[in-house]
Amino acid sequence: MDHTEQLNQHLRDIIHWHFSPETGAPFWLKWASEQDWDPREKVTCFDDLVTWFPHFEDNYLRDCQPEMFVPAAYKGKPFQVFETGGTTGIPKQRIAWEDHLHDYSEFSRTLDDNAFPKGGNWLMLGPTGPRRLRTSIEHLANERGGSCYHVDLDPRWVKKLIKTGQAEQARAYKKHVVDQGVAILKHRNISCLFTTPLLLEALGEHINVPNAGVKGVFCGGTTMTPQMVRFLTEEVLEHKAAFVPTYGNTLMGLACSIPLKPEDNYSVTYWAPQPRAVMRVVNPKDTAKQVDYDEYGRVELTTLTKEFFVPRFLERDEAIRRRPCSLYAWDGVGDVRPFEASKKAIVEGVY
Repeated sequence: MDHTEQLNQHLRDIIHWHFSPETGAPFWLKWASEQDWDPREKVTCFDDLVTWFPHFEDNYLRDCQPEMFVPAAYKGKPFQVFETGGTTGIPKQRIAWEDHLHDYSEFSRTLDDNAFPKGGNWLMLGPTGPRRLRTSIEHLANERGGSCYHVDLDPRWVKKLIKTGQAEQARAYKKHVVDQGVAILKHRNISCLFTTPLLLEALGEHINVPNAGVKGVFCGGTTMTPQMVRFLTEEVLEHKAAFVPTYGNTLMGLACSIPLKPEDNYSVTYWAPQPRAVMRVVNPKDTAKQVDYDEYGRVELTTLTKEFFVPRFLERDEAIRRRPCSLYAWDGVGDVRPFEASKKAIVEGVY
């Protein structure tokens, strides 16, 4: 079965699951009852999903009680609540049981054992709190036979300080976080690191990361320009530790990259974990259509798991549509950055 048919079969299974009374969630069963068509009959391939489903509104995840998204098959089973956003107002909340564990177990299989040695301990220097990242990185470390150290960080506070003109306080908080990371690297045996690009840069100003024992850095963050990637690999890591960038979030899971080649000029491309999640790069003015290859467009995400179904969610990111590669037979997204970043100032805080 090729990847297109695999995706379409998975899509049909997920649509049937979420829109059948025996297994579906109240939110989607109610939504379907308000339509004059049955998703289980109309949606047989991904193009049908684009035709029949509107964009999923992020306010649904703010305004609806999380219980509305519990599939009937999971009823009575306590769920975890993960958040994203929330700089102002209530954040978007996504419920989960094991999706995040599955995502990171799958991702673990893509890591080089030399750079991320089995049994090696991890340091997680990044957003914790209600985000799934903290639990997921610890699971990744455990999956690979290691333990995980954490430095607590509240990115919402950093963004608020920046937006209110308290730049000095933001720098002080950032230094407070980085100092804790430096202390752990100096006094504990750490071979694997997760952090964001800006925090990795700040860490490198206080300690030589490879000389501290780090063999591999798993790095996540929306904006990772070629200039930033080159600086981190050449200046901060000095080509002595592997640099593995990823693009992920609470709704999607993890999109993987492949090792950079000289012809890539440090431009990173990511591929979604199909068929569990699908990314399209669409024309912002006509989102039913994808942009041409090598052009920028807005990132559209569809999440397809039994725990959670989100069709055609417009991310607050834009990217270059990239062609499939030898490892991934579907389109990738390159040079991801905040949507319309070239037209307006974006506050990213520690990302």
